[in-house]
Amino acid sequence: MWQVVILHLVLFASKTKIKMNLKTQVGIIGAGPAGLTLQRLLHNAGIESIILENRNEEYLRRRLRAGVMEQGTVDTFVNAGVGEKLQANKMIHNGIGLHFNGVAQRLDVKGLTGGKVVSVYGQKNITNDMIDRANKDGLQIIWEAKGQRLEGFDDETKDTIIHYSLHGKMYTLQCDYIIGCDGFHGISRPSLPITEKNIFTYEFPYSWYGVLAEAKPISHEVIYAHHPDGFALQSMRGSELSRLYIQCPNGTDPDTYEEEWVWDELDKRLGVKLNRGNIINSGVAPMRSFVCDKMQHGKLFIAGDAAHIVPPTGAKGMNLAIADINVLSKGLINHYNEKDDDILNRYTEICLRRIWKVERFSWWVTTTFHIDPNQDEFKTKMQEATISYLLDSEVGGHSFAENYVGLPILWNKK
Repeated sequence: MWQVVILHLVLFASKTKIKMNLKTQVGIIGAGPAGLTLQRLLHNAGIESIILENRNEEYLRRRLRAGVMEQGTVDTFVNAGVGEKLQANKMIHNGIGLHFNGVAQRLDVKGLTGGKVVSVYGQKNITNDMIDRANKDGLQIIWEAKGQRLEGFDDETKDTIIHYSLHGKMYTLQCDYIIGCDGFHGISRPSLPITEKNIFTYEFPYSWYGVLAEAKPISHEVIYAHHPDGFALQSMRGSELSRLYIQCPNGTDPDTYEEEWVWDELDKRLGVKLNRGNIINSGVAPMRSFVCDKMQHGKLFIAGDAAHIVPPTGAKGMNLAIADINVLSKGLINHYNEKDDDILNRYTEICLRRIWKVERFSWWVTTTFHIDPNQDEFKTKMQEATISYLLDSEVGGHSFAENYVGLPILWNKK
């Protein structure tokens, strides 16, 4: 155990101001699910790390995010030792509802994949579980620490340092590796050399208007609905809260819609009569696809939303981030404990093989179920034929189900 880290823990626990610079093995920027999971997996392997998070703990604990988890994501949390509440409280989905113009049909995901399922457990919940466990084990998370500059990660002759600010003062964190789990707007990706990365992005011509309502879900499984007036989705945050979305124009003001209109529109697009209740949260989310094809340079690595964004259709955002962390944690553990850098050196290659397939699935589901503002009748017929193929063909259904429950990580060299 690094002596300086022990001393810092004492100061941090007592809520006194930090008056020192720090040193650890792995410096992690961002305390979302990706950063917290990486810290946990490294800790389990005896590797030291410190997380710098620019927001406060209360914000992270309260932030609402999607909660659909692939089987591999659930397995990661369970194997990491933070899945006890997840296992006890998750909602298992064996299938998915696919509604077209008010006609309700269901795809048997479990049957098509040989028993694989997805689970619903709020991202807020798993974040709280990991923070609680980190606090219990004395793992270091420095809240409200804003990363300002990264130094030395591309020069073997220099120390690798994260410069960060805390309460108006500047500090440094020296580490062997910097891991950027700091999202799309963080400092990590921009720190990668511009000449070594390509950025691929697509902005969809529509957004989602979403509500969280105190209403029992009409179905215990997710429903995707294609309707002439636009996409709709029914999901849930447990057995008593409904998470509901409708397609809306880009730039929509969240205050545009009256509650009664929202419920009527959801009923119409989904083709079912929903249970209604108090709407406790609402907002508009733009939709985009984004990939940075360089996820490492020297001793700097990026993961999760720092490297890629998917539209929420398909519920792949957190799952894709955890897949990155599975690769990166294995690479770091092999480096420290086995003196083997093969996976670490191939991190970008291994991740991108899966990322592009997940991006394709998310893009495909989005464009199949949403109505483009300039859509003609031919495209609508193609969407109808695609959905029909998924439901009528075992091969078509299997392809959807295989992607929905989560694709495997391919570790072998190309």
